[in-house]
Amino acid sequence: MAMTEAMQTVIEPISAAAFAPFGTVIEIAGHDAESINRGLCERFDDLVALDVSDGRAGISLFKAQIRDLPLELDMVERHPLGCQAFVPMSADGFLAVVAPDEGGRPGAPRAFVTEPGQGVHYRRGVWHGVLMPLAGSGLFAVIDRIGAEDNLEEFHFDTPHLIVRGSR
Repeated sequence: MAMTEAMQTVIEPISAAAFAPFGTVIEIAGHDAESINRGLCERFDDLVALDVSDGRAGISLFKAQIRDLPLELDMVERHPLGCQAFVPMSADGFLAVVAPDEGGRPGAPRAFVTEPGQGVHYRRGVWHGVLMPLAGSGLFAVIDRIGAEDNLEEFHFDTPHLIVRGSR
C-alpha cells in the first residue's frame, strides 16, 4: 500500500493499565495459579470475562499476514454484540490498535505492541484494528461471538494513520 499523507501514531509498549479502557491484556503476570495435574501444571483461571449477546462464545483460528512497519491504518472495526480476544499461537508479539469511541466514530488510534506470551481482549463495542502480527506464523486463536446477527461495524478513515515505532 502506498504511503499517503497520514497522521502519525507511535507504538506504545502494552500494559494492563494503559490498555484497560479498551479491554484486557491476557497474560499470567500478576495472577494467582492453582497447581493441577500432580503439580505438573499451573492453571490461571478466568482471566477474561466474555461478553456476548444473542449467540455463543466460540474459538476460531485465524491466519494473518505478517505486517511491516511503518503501517498505514485506514480502517478499524468493532463488534457491538460481543467481545473479541486475540491469542497468538506463536511466541511473537503483535500490534493491538484501539481507538476510543467519539459519538459513534473512532477517535485517535493508539497502537500497542504485545510481549511474547500476551494476548488481548477487546471489550464489546471497542474500535480496534485487524490482526497485525509483526513476526511469527500469523496464527491466532480468536475467541468471539458466534451467531446469526451481524456483529461487525467497519470505519474507514478519510486520512489514514501511519503506525510507527517510537524512539528508544
